[in-house]
Amino acid sequence: MTVRVRIAPSPTGNLHIGTARTAVFNWLFARHHGGKFILRIEDTDLERSRPEYTENILEGLRWLGLNWDEGPFFQSQRLDLYKQAVEKLLEQGLAYRCYTTSEELEALREAQKARGEAPRYDNRHRNLTPEQEAAFKAEGRSFVIRFKIEDEREIVWNDLVRGKMSWRGSDLGGDMVIARASEAGVGQPLYNFVVVVDDIDMQITHVIRGEDHIANTAKQILLYEALGAKIPEFAHSPLILNMEGRKLSKRDGVTSISDFKKLGFTSEGLVNYMTLLGWSPLDSTQEIFTLESAAKDFGFERVNKAGAKFDWAKLDWLNSQYIHHTPVDKLTDLLIPYWEEAGFKFEGGRERAWLEKLVALIAPSLTRLKDAVEQSQLFFSDTVEFSEEAVKQLQQEGSAAVLQSILTALDNQEKLDEASAQEIIKQVVKAQNVKKGLVMRSLRAGLTGDVHGPDLIQSWLLLNQIGLDRSRLNQAITAGS
Repeated sequence: MTVRVRIAPSPTGNLHIGTARTAVFNWLFARHHGGKFILRIEDTDLERSRPEYTENILEGLRWLGLNWDEGPFFQSQRLDLYKQAVEKLLEQGLAYRCYTTSEELEALREAQKARGEAPRYDNRHRNLTPEQEAAFKAEGRSFVIRFKIEDEREIVWNDLVRGKMSWRGSDLGGDMVIARASEAGVGQPLYNFVVVVDDIDMQITHVIRGEDHIANTAKQILLYEALGAKIPEFAHSPLILNMEGRKLSKRDGVTSISDFKKLGFTSEGLVNYMTLLGWSPLDSTQEIFTLESAAKDFGFERVNKAGAKFDWAKLDWLNSQYIHHTPVDKLTDLLIPYWEEAGFKFEGGRERAWLEKLVALIAPSLTRLKDAVEQSQLFFSDTVEFSEEAVKQLQQEGSAAVLQSILTALDNQEKLDEASAQEIIKQVVKAQNVKKGLVMRSLRAGLTGDVHGPDLIQSWLLLNQIGLDRSRLNQAITAGS
C-alpha cells in the first residue's frame, strides 16, 4: 500500500500555525513511508473564501519547505462529483430531503434547551411520503439533504494517536445535513460530506488532523461506509495551546505563518519548532533537525495526546541557532528585505561586499531576522543619536582630546584596516597619556552613540568605508562639550 495523505486548508484566512503544524505532520508521515503528500483547497464556503488567502496558503507551505506531490485540487471545481455522490445516497435511501424551516428548527432548539437537553435534529422528515413532500413544495419550502444516522449505532476506530475511540450515533446531533438546496435540485454540498468524497476519490489512506475534528470523524466514518469505500486510518494530533493552556488564538497575537515571517523567523527555525509541537524524536536530547532528518524517525507512537504549549522563548532560541549557522551570503539575502522595508538605502559605499561584512558583524547577536533593523540602524544613518550613557562618556575628562587625536591620526592614514586601527588606538593612548579603556569607550560612544554594541574595530572599519567615522567623531566632540 502506498501511503497517501493530504492537507486540506480552507482559504477563509491566512495559513494558520495550527494548519501548518498539521501539514508538517502529514508531510513527515508521507516522507517517512515514501508516500504522497497531497494539497487540497477546501473552498466550498464561497462567501468567505478569497483568492488572496489561497495564495497566502500556497506561499506559506512553499516557504516552510512543505512541497506537495499532487494538487492543489480545488473543491469548487469538483461540484459535479459531490452531487453525484448525493444522488447515490438519495437513491439508496440513505439520505433524504428535509423541508424543516429555520423557524421550526429554532423552536425545536428552544424546547430542547428548556428541557436541559443537548440540541439535536429530531429527524422529523426522515420518512416523508410523496404526498407530504409535494405539499411542502407547494408551500414554497426549500430543502436540505440529510444523511441518516441511527442513534443506536456505535462508531469505533483505532486512532493512531489516541488508541480506541468510540462514539454513539445518538451523540452526533441527529441526521446530518450534507448539502443545501438550489432551484436546480441538489445545491452546495457541506464540509463533512465533501471531505469524504474527496478522500475516497484521492485514495487517501491516512487522515492526519487536529483533535478538534474527532466528532467529525465519527460522522465521516458513517459516510465512508454508506458510499461503499474503504475507511482510512485516523490520527488526531494535539491542539496548540498558549502558555495558559488555552487553544492558541488571535488573542495571543501572531497565529499566521506570514506574520511569523514578518517577525523575522526563518522557515527552518519555525518548521523545526512546529515539528516539536506534540512530537518528540527518538533522541529526546535532539532539538535541531531538518524536515528530512525528522521524517526518518517520525511516527505517531511519539506524538503526545496532551495539548502542545506554544513557547515563544523556545522558538526564539531555535531560530537564533539557524541564524547563527546560516552562511553570510545567504543571511545577507534574508536580511535585505527587512532593511528595504525599514527604508534603508543601499548607497554611499553600501554595496554587497560591505553588506556582507555588516551581516558578519551583527549575526551573532541576532535572535530574529528583523532584529537586524535595529542593530544596523547606525550603519545606515548619516548622523548618530547619543544615548544618555554615551553623552556621559563623551563628557568625561580627556574624552574630547582622545577623539580629536584619533581624527588627526585618521588624516594621516591613507587606508584604515584592522591593524592600522589598532595602531591608532595604541598611539593615542601613548600621546594622551590615558588608559586604553578611556580611548575605547570614547571611540565607541562617538562612533555608535552608545556604550554597548558589536565589535568596535569592525564597526569602525565599516563606518570608515562609507566615510562616516570622521563626521561621527566630530559630532561626538560637540555632544560632549
